[in-house]
Amino acid sequence: MPAVSADPTTLPTVGPASGIARSVRSVTTAPEGFEGEGFPVRRAFAGVPMEELDPFIMMDQMGPIVWPPMQAKGTDWHPHRGFETVTYIVDGTFLHQDSHGGGGVISNGATQWMTAGSGILHIETPPEELVRSGGLFHGIQLWVNLPSVSKMLSPAYQNLEADEVTLLTTADHGAIIRLIAGEIDGHAGPGSTHTPITLAHVSIAPGARIELPWNPGFNALAYGLEGSGLVGVESAAFGQGRLALFGAGDTVVVQAAPESTLEVVLLGGEPIREPVATQGPFVMNTREELVTAFNDFQAGRMGSVPAGGLHPFRG
Repeated sequence: MPAVSADPTTLPTVGPASGIARSVRSVTTAPEGFEGEGFPVRRAFAGVPMEELDPFIMMDQMGPIVWPPMQAKGTDWHPHRGFETVTYIVDGTFLHQDSHGGGGVISNGATQWMTAGSGILHIETPPEELVRSGGLFHGIQLWVNLPSVSKMLSPAYQNLEADEVTLLTTADHGAIIRLIAGEIDGHAGPGSTHTPITLAHVSIAPGARIELPWNPGFNALAYGLEGSGLVGVESAAFGQGRLALFGAGDTVVVQAAPESTLEVVLLGGEPIREPVATQGPFVMNTREELVTAFNDFQAGRMGSVPAGGLHPFRG
């Protein structure tokens, strides 16, 4: 997990909340699959109705995996339109480059936030040194929808280093909250978003419990990266590879098991409430717009691979 250099006792505190705790509407288990060149993922949102996820589209947990030498994989150049990709690397390193000039190294707690907008090509690939030596890799990629008025925005890129996130703790210092975007209890993360959302990585010490204030106008989801515990007022079983969808209220409750640190992604947002048409790398409002997106990509209207651009290292 990304190191936290700050003393928890010096961090701003959030909660405990005194409002209405959200019940758990469902807990689902993410099926495993492969993405890109063949790296393993858990499909975090599988089985959850799209309208319950709004404004989110998809989230994959990448790893955790310890790659043997010469086996690390990523994704080669591919297009996107109509939404944003958020890649958060918990452990390990990815290189990113896009056809609009964005890119860099994403490593150990860093986030790259790419607004695909009207169309972009990008690549995410492990560096040569990781491919050669092998090593630990773990992260998530989240797809955030854009409203129809923003789908054809010019592409943009945000690089958020690990030391730029807002660090918070609970009153008993039993949890560290890395707030990447949005607000929790009046504290704001550095990520710039096109619709109101909150995204955080929470590390909960064994046996500790968090009761976080949560915007009542947002949906609320918790995904287990590692460890085990309980969620909601019902104390529903929860842990690695499981997604909890919360109901209405203004407080989110998560507790770690006595023997396990629980690593959790907490996210929620204001629903866009527009039709969603998605296929492959495009997220639009209608099937006709999807056809246009595929035609524009094939005609080269989403950019081109830069001269001397990144390519997967294959030895």
